[in-house]
Order: sequence, then structure tokens, then C-alpha cells
Amino acid sequence: MGPDLCLTLGILLGLISVPSLVSAFSDSRPPRAAVLLIVAATALIATATTRKPGGYRIEQIPDVILETIGAVLT
Repeated sequence: MGPDLCLTLGILLGLISVPSLVSAFSDSRPPRAAVLLIVAATALIATATTRKPGGYRIEQIPDVILETIGAVLT
């Protein structure tokens, strides 16, 4: 798995964790699934930034995500 795919999946998991976190807090239950998703997202993003020489700049992230989605769909 390349660093661009790791970054894209990490960001996607981070976004998915938000509704789970809000749902857990609104129902007054422990946010176990949300925490697991956040840990996985953090690990994927950290892996992506350490595996890519020079890391990522903020302005590169949208292009990386779109290129990764395009590569997966084709």
C-alpha cells in the first residue's frame, strides 16, 4: 500500500469517525468504535507521512486524494 493510499484511507476513516463519535456522546455510551476509527486513521496518516520523502504539504492533500480515487476507480 503506497503512502498516497494510506493518507486517503486515513482521512476517510477520520471523517467516518465523526458521526460515530457524535452518536456515542448523544446516546451517553462509550465511543469505542469512534476511538478505534480515530486510532486507525492516525496510524494510517502517520504511516503515509513517514513513508513519503518530504512528507505532504497541506495544499497537496486534495490533489493526492483525487489522484488516489482516480487510480482506484480506473
